[in-house]
Amino acid sequence: MACWISFLLIVFCQSISHAEKENNNSPYKEFTTKTLINNVVQDPQTGRIYVGAVNNIFQLGPSLQFEASVETGPKEDSPTCTPPASSCHGTSPMPNTNKLLLINQNNGSLIVCGSRYRGICSLHDLSNVGKELYYTDNKGEKTYVASIEDDVNVVGIMSNQTKDQNTFDVFFVGKGYGSHDSAILISTRILQDFQDWVVFESISESAAVQTKSYAPKFMHDFRLAFEDGNFIYFLFSRTFDGTDSKILTFVSRLCKNDSSYYSHTELQLNCGSKNQYNKVIAAFVGTPGKFLAQELIDKNILGNRDAWSKVLFMVARSDDDKSALCMYPLSSINWKLMEIITACYTDSGKIGNKPAVYAPYFSSNENHCNSKIEKNMLNELKCGADFLPSPLASRPENAFKADPVWETQGFLTAVAVDVENDHTVAFLGNNQGEVFKVHLGKKAEHYGTIPGDGMRENVNRNLFFDLSHNHIYITTERKITKVPVQTCLQKTDCQSCMDLKDPYCGWCVLEGRCTRRSECKRAEEKNGWLWSPVQQCVKIASFSPPNLSREKRGSVRIHIQPFPAIGPSDQLQCKIDSFLTKGVLQDSGQVFCDLPQPSLVPPTPGGQDFVAVAIKVLVNGNVELATKDFKFYSCAATVRNSENVPCMSCVASTWECQWNILDHTCSDKNDAVTGPHIIRHRERMNCPRFENPDPSLIPVGIKTPISFEGMHLNQVHLTRLCMCETNVLFYVKDKISGKKVDSTLNVTLYNCANGREDCSLCKYADSKYKCVWCSKQNKCVFEKLCSAHQDEDLQNVQCPNPEITDVKPLYGPLSGGISITIFGSNLGIHKEDIKSIIVAGEPCIHQKEKYSVSKSVVCEIGPKRTSPKEGKVEVEVNDRKRGMSSFNFTYRDPVPNAVKPSRGPKAGGTLITISGKFLETGSKVDVQVTVGGVDCPVEHFGEKIICRTGEYKGEKVPSEDLPVTLKYGKSTTRTIPRAFKFLENPTVMDHNPKSSFVWLVIHKLLQSWPTMVLNIYSSACFPLAEEKNDTLIKFSSPEIKGSLKQHLKAFIHLDNFVKELKPFDYYSNPTFNDLTKMIIPKTSLIVINGRGFSKAMTVKETQAFVGDVQYDVSVLRDDSLLLVPPYKESQSFPTWNETSTNKKLDIRIKFGKAEFKAGSVQYERKNDLSLYIIVPAVIVPMLLIITISVYCYRRKSQQAEREYEKVKHQLENLEESVRDRCKKEFTDLMIEMEDHTNDLNEGGIPFLDYKTYTDRVFFLPSKDGANDVMITGKLDIPEARKNTVMAALNQFSNLLNSKTFLINFIRTLERSHDFNARAKVYCASLLTVALHGKLEYYTDIMRTLLLELMEEYVHSKNPKLMLRRSETVVERMLCNWMSICLYQFLKDSAGEPLYKLFRAIKHQIEKGPVDARVKKAKYTLNDTGLLGDDVEYSVLNLQVLVQGEGPDVTFVKVLNCDTISQVKEKIIEQVYRNLPYSQRPKVDAVTLEWRPGSTGQILSDLDLTSQKEGRWRRINTLAHYNVRDNATVVLSKVSHTLHNYDQNQENHEERNALLEDDKVFHLVRPAEELDEFKSKRGSIKDKSMTKAITEIYLTRLLSVKGTLQQFVDNFFRSVLCSGAVVPPAVKYFFDFLDEQAVKHNNVDEETIHIWKTNSLPLRFWVNILKNPHFIFDVHVSEVVDASLSVIAQTFMDACTKSEHKLSRDSPSNKLLYAKEISSYKKMVDDYYKDIRQMVSVSDQDMNTHLAEVSRSHTSKLNTQVALHQLYQYASKYYDEIIKSLEEDPAARSKNLTTRLNQIAAALENKVTDL
Repeated sequence: MACWISFLLIVFCQSISHAEKENNNSPYKEFTTKTLINNVVQDPQTGRIYVGAVNNIFQLGPSLQFEASVETGPKEDSPTCTPPASSCHGTSPMPNTNKLLLINQNNGSLIVCGSRYRGICSLHDLSNVGKELYYTDNKGEKTYVASIEDDVNVVGIMSNQTKDQNTFDVFFVGKGYGSHDSAILISTRILQDFQDWVVFESISESAAVQTKSYAPKFMHDFRLAFEDGNFIYFLFSRTFDGTDSKILTFVSRLCKNDSSYYSHTELQLNCGSKNQYNKVIAAFVGTPGKFLAQELIDKNILGNRDAWSKVLFMVARSDDDKSALCMYPLSSINWKLMEIITACYTDSGKIGNKPAVYAPYFSSNENHCNSKIEKNMLNELKCGADFLPSPLASRPENAFKADPVWETQGFLTAVAVDVENDHTVAFLGNNQGEVFKVHLGKKAEHYGTIPGDGMRENVNRNLFFDLSHNHIYITTERKITKVPVQTCLQKTDCQSCMDLKDPYCGWCVLEGRCTRRSECKRAEEKNGWLWSPVQQCVKIASFSPPNLSREKRGSVRIHIQPFPAIGPSDQLQCKIDSFLTKGVLQDSGQVFCDLPQPSLVPPTPGGQDFVAVAIKVLVNGNVELATKDFKFYSCAATVRNSENVPCMSCVASTWECQWNILDHTCSDKNDAVTGPHIIRHRERMNCPRFENPDPSLIPVGIKTPISFEGMHLNQVHLTRLCMCETNVLFYVKDKISGKKVDSTLNVTLYNCANGREDCSLCKYADSKYKCVWCSKQNKCVFEKLCSAHQDEDLQNVQCPNPEITDVKPLYGPLSGGISITIFGSNLGIHKEDIKSIIVAGEPCIHQKEKYSVSKSVVCEIGPKRTSPKEGKVEVEVNDRKRGMSSFNFTYRDPVPNAVKPSRGPKAGGTLITISGKFLETGSKVDVQVTVGGVDCPVEHFGEKIICRTGEYKGEKVPSEDLPVTLKYGKSTTRTIPRAFKFLENPTVMDHNPKSSFVWLVIHKLLQSWPTMVLNIYSSACFPLAEEKNDTLIKFSSPEIKGSLKQHLKAFIHLDNFVKELKPFDYYSNPTFNDLTKMIIPKTSLIVINGRGFSKAMTVKETQAFVGDVQYDVSVLRDDSLLLVPPYKESQSFPTWNETSTNKKLDIRIKFGKAEFKAGSVQYERKNDLSLYIIVPAVIVPMLLIITISVYCYRRKSQQAEREYEKVKHQLENLEESVRDRCKKEFTDLMIEMEDHTNDLNEGGIPFLDYKTYTDRVFFLPSKDGANDVMITGKLDIPEARKNTVMAALNQFSNLLNSKTFLINFIRTLERSHDFNARAKVYCASLLTVALHGKLEYYTDIMRTLLLELMEEYVHSKNPKLMLRRSETVVERMLCNWMSICLYQFLKDSAGEPLYKLFRAIKHQIEKGPVDARVKKAKYTLNDTGLLGDDVEYSVLNLQVLVQGEGPDVTFVKVLNCDTISQVKEKIIEQVYRNLPYSQRPKVDAVTLEWRPGSTGQILSDLDLTSQKEGRWRRINTLAHYNVRDNATVVLSKVSHTLHNYDQNQENHEERNALLEDDKVFHLVRPAEELDEFKSKRGSIKDKSMTKAITEIYLTRLLSVKGTLQQFVDNFFRSVLCSGAVVPPAVKYFFDFLDEQAVKHNNVDEETIHIWKTNSLPLRFWVNILKNPHFIFDVHVSEVVDASLSVIAQTFMDACTKSEHKLSRDSPSNKLLYAKEISSYKKMVDDYYKDIRQMVSVSDQDMNTHLAEVSRSHTSKLNTQVALHQLYQYASKYYDEIIKSLEEDPAARSKNLTTRLNQIAAALENKVTDL
């Protein structure tokens, strides 16, 4: 094992990878580690970075170069280990998580606190962390600083304090609560030995904010500690009062020099509306920029005088996966805190007459703000005082509320804030490894994101800047990266610089760079540096002139905005393409430049009439000031783009062009050229043109002349016109010159046959088209194209008969009421043309509104009264023309008969399939389906109908099945009764895993439904479930195609029920490093290194293959996998042969369904030559030796063999019996271990209330038991005497509150010889109740009497016997005191494991046979209660109905060998499992009736059918009545009607008659009652064999012990673990014993151990363990009690110091836990040792606690009854008490005798009356 551990350490504790090795490929400096990074801090003087990671501390330079490191783990430790480490046992190597990292510049040390050894810290040298300056682990609990729990956050802040004019360094620590931590939340730790203090000790006992025993309820989670002014602040989240699970955020403040923490005050911080963002995640404290400060002042969040106040920037999270940034000025926080303090000190904690302050960490609700001080004293007392209440906290109504500054989806995890040029910038890290950059101004704007590395890891909350604030350090799980805060220089032009919107960046105008303001030399000049968020670059606003003809040359005046300050030394130039000219700056702020000559202007592109050329204004040679396109236009090009209208396109263009009619040219505007042939710019209506063609409609197939008009043609000289056709667009040109005249000629061509296939459609055409139906051609044509007879009227041609081509649907119900559609041709021209429609001989009503010309007719069929029938469809139109179908229409009725599935969720969405006959009647639109009145839209219509259920909107889902109704049309309805049942929507309880790689991963979800889909939003993937049942869905997570940067959500779709799976995260696929060894032995372990393995995967989901051989994955870490080869003996693979050594085998890793190749390996070849030499040399001599030995042995052993044969047959039967029984017991054990966890019912814990608890602990063991007057509370006092008696009892109570009287009273009673042990116990319990109202006084009396008892035992008796028995009143008083003080601890901590142990024992016992007569069980821990026979039995499941409580059936698991009473008990236990035992019906109060058929049979333990065996009668069982599995039984309470009474009376008499013979048994007869006949015939040999075989059943003890071991261990740990909350009473009393032991020199450590054991474990815990009904409302049976006694004895043995020597003859109960006793003993020793090292509980704290118990519970107790009973002792020993008081001077001085006489006189008559 040691070798394995060493190997694993070598494999996984790999060296760090330094950042400089990777910087060649990475744009940023970075440093990576192999383990998780916990904390990162920066030295503000040197800039060094210190990284606290798991098992390592690293020292890095400012550029993240490695400088030094130190290993801090793994360490040999255990959660229960109490340092020093050398004294810990049961340890193992455990990782050391860094919990706190602080820099102390005063002495150059680094404070390092880890999770090992109770969070002890060490000091390291800042210049070399490898040098340890201080560490010790033997200073005790006072030096425990951090938490050992990985999920408990610890924060700290360096400071200093002054005491006795000495100033010393300290650090304040805030930490949450872990299960093994102390309850200290905030403490102040010293960093040097000073007076009685040692390094890391809390500077005073009170300098710690504690939550006492309530720590787990508050769930503190600290996030930040900081100092400002004279105050220390802590930021954390917690619950409000420990009773609500809602998390709230608080900031607490305490005065820096308040060593007692009187000033500790908490203020609730609300972020968002209704405190939406309630849980703080990270925070940063800094001074805002001037602009943000002004914004806060404008919103009245900040006062004018607080303009430079620091602000708390807080990142908080909501419950619905959102995060936000909120801001809280410290000045406002301080004002709110002072308001709270003022309200508490001066106004009873009220603000505006409403309660505003409460005391956190106190269980009572009373107002602690009861001090009244003058307001002028507030300034002096702002840091509190010992006489003022503390700590204080604001109520939720008085929380500091802030609106979110910026909100986002997902989780923010870190925040850092910087100021640049008076602007505030927030850097916000998230759980994907990204950092958002947000500009905080009037409105927060997210302007950029620093991307992660794709691993989607949390950004560590330690987000900070380098000393120059030029870079930010971003830390993720295993990497820290140094990233610039801005990327200005990456942008090379002004616009891209502006697009950044980065407050750090701006455009340095005269340098032409994107820079920070500080990097721009002329930034302070006007418009010299343009800030990026303003979004304004230097631009050319306009040109004058705005454009120019490319045929001209000129100059341009350039207007630039905003214009920078150009100095005399600055040179301006204009660059136009390749042309460069000097720019002249004019007084108007414009730049004047010459334009290039036409030959240098680039050519005009085709399709355009201009060319755009950029004009760049340059300054000082190469710096571009501004640029804009200038357009050189070409008038000639305007005509080329519109050749049909050359003149109009010329003069209508943007440019100033003119048209010359004579030259037919477009040229630049020239005012010098005039005349009518010149068409000026924008005079398009003066252009010569042709327009208005006639006709505009032209039929295809016939020549048609066209005429058109000409405009302004007088200047055009046309020789011949040519009209050309292009489609239907015409233009005109001169045929000789080819010049086109503007023309806009457009006509429409049409074809009558297109879309008019039959006569009716043809005649329906618009008359303007002149279309006719030509009979000869049998088609629709233009009228002039039809060659008809002269006398034929083409406009009135008769159309052919209608033709029917199709009818839909072809089937209709007998009752009609549905529409059918008849398709065909020539079905009329108008809807009025349809004269009649006949369907299968029945008229069909024409629905005119649905008529389609000639194509289709719709009608509604009427009812068909006769039986199903079929026939033709006939349509009649005008002129009695009829058309008839060639097919038949059938009348028939649908017959639905089945629905599948038969159930679905209330949300709907279930696809149900309806099957039957003739369902395809009508059409889909005719069918309506409803399920119990809920619409079910039809999705498929055919032989089967499929519809999707709607949502059931009733409040309660019906318990019965609902009918499914199909309605066909208006008149036909068919119903399938009880066909479908709506169920409550499924409940998604949990899902695993909660993350996935981008590739597929098998995913499991609890709860299922018939149709289910996993939907990942932002991804088009919808995988169906692969495996499903009522409690589990299994499916593959969908593969993500897009980027992981998108926000993904996972939803489970169960029909219409949709549930978001939260959390569910996607991570990048894992990466694999190259293998270091390519050739390996076959049996070698394989280590795979890489990254991201464990992000979304567990060991169980991972498979590994080398070739075809599957390897076991034994270790899965984020950066490594350990593969273990299989055993060749157990597996046979083709690759385990010699051929596999000659080839490379791929290593394949399967994560779920995703498969990755991790590399290739080759098995090394073995040289087998030596075997051929070694084998003969060794084997041959060995064979010779063995042969000779065998020969000699056989000769010597022949006689022994003969003897063996003689006894062999005698042992065979016994051996076979033992084998069978052991095998059966082992099988039982395995089944129990497998099923126990699932079968155990851990329902609600039925704790008794305080009064019932104390009644049972104090008085239930008394002689009267439950009838004791203290439990019943009934005193028989005559009404006339009641007031007198009560007044006298009150006087007696006052007398008992006199310590002198009470001490004398107790001493007198104990001196009396007839005051026996029972009386002492009873009297002590009465005193406990009588004095419960003053438990502080009761404790004082107990201490006084204990001191006397201790003196007596130490000097006169054996000290080790003290407190062993309750031989004195004070010993019982101590027991009661412990019971009172530990009640709350039982409810909060130890009660749950105790109840689970009790339930587990009860459950385990009842899983096997229990003999109801001899009280023995098959499964038990007690050998005397072990059922020593192999009873045959089987498990039955009964369906139980409870009469009068509805039809619900309860399934109860019983045994067929159970008696009827045992069955009743199990049924009552299951049916009434939610009720405590006292409220359940008793077995005798119910009857059980079995209903095998129509009749029922009453079951009872004994009746006339009971089986007799000689003189013995067997108690009836279920097997006796032959009750079968899944039988139905009825449980009914005993009725008081006459009939039932007579029947019960008869059964009762019958039972009494049967019991007259006392020979009754259940499973086995008592051993002493065996039949004489069998006893006489049995030989001694038979008896010994029987005894031997009986002992075999002791293996069952081990079976039960193994099954219950976890529950036993959990209970012992809850009681004996000091890491949990230790009740203050235990610490207080143990310290009392230690103090007294020191005062008595002859008391050794063993004696102190015995005292502590006698006072707590034996006096309290054993009592509770053996009697669970003292604290729970349960029934403890004899068989359960027997097993509890074994555990109680083990507990007692564990608490003793003496060693128990065990042998074969030791009791089985002792041997059962012999192995565990040593570990339990160590647990007890550690418990006592840890308590001794804990912070002491002062008398004041103890009294406060006791007073709270008194206030909470005294009013519930029978105090008056206790006083009355106590007076009975005073009366009985009256004379002795009077004598004792008279002899005591103190009693005489207080007239105690007289007071007792007065009480006696008042009460004597009462005694007489009684």
